Amino acid sequence: MSFYTSLSGLKAAQTELGVTANNIANVGSMGFKRSRAEFGDIKPPSSTQPGIGTRLKSITQQFTQGNFEASSRELDLAINGAGFFVTRNETSGGETYLTRNGSLQVDSSRYLIDSNRNYVQVLPVDASGNLTATDLASATTLQLPATNAAGSTLSGIDIGQTGVITATYADGTTEPLGAVMIANVTNPEGLAQQGNARWSITGESGAVTSAVPGTSGLGTVESGVLERANVDITEELVGLITAQRNFQANAKAIETANAITQTVTNMRT
Repeated sequence: MSFYTSLSGLKAAQTELGVTANNIANVGSMGFKRSRAEFGDIKPPSSTQPGIGTRLKSITQQFTQGNFEASSRELDLAINGAGFFVTRNETSGGETYLTRNGSLQVDSSRYLIDSNRNYVQVLPVDASGNLTATDLASATTLQLPATNAAGSTLSGIDIGQTGVITATYADGTTEPLGAVMIANVTNPEGLAQQGNARWSITGESGAVTSAVPGTSGLGTVESGVLERANVDITEELVGLITAQRNFQANAKAIETANAITQTVTNMRT
């Protein structure tokens, strides 16, 4: 029995090593969230018998905020606080994703997209730049105008802390185009990981809610910065050493159990 108990510990240490290695590998990935393996003991058959090992309960992601890295690009955004950027993989409808990677760009058709070429979702605003709706159904993709109503060409855009995108034209006029949607869910740990610092909504995560950035528990939008991975390399290296020692200890226990079994077998022959 001790052989299989130690084998479960060996597998647990191997899983922990894999999780830690993945965290270290993604230390340079923008918007990446570190994972943590959680284990639980296996119920013994009776009160007079020892435990029979450990099992993996879950691998959860830690949605703490990463450090900010300064950038000279107006379209590099970060959320200072809770929340996610919302994107879709089609201009109308499609799969909805949440991300903390705010490296945005404008494609050849003048649509605002993220680094995965998904379309950034924007909420409608009035002429003063105030949100007129905050639900996911009201969010749309944004295609930047080439000119304003007077025919003056677009010269640049500005994104404020509330996410409002303001267009500036060659004649000096400005116009609010919409607000970058910042949303959150009840249980971020319930989101399904999709890779490239993206998550999709599940029943466990709860529904998407949104509001004006800086209100209702949402963070504000910071322009000219990007959020780095929330991986502390020192902490991960310590975890790597701990997992390695656990692996070695369980391997030694298996070796000892095997030696005892061999001794008993030799005594019977």
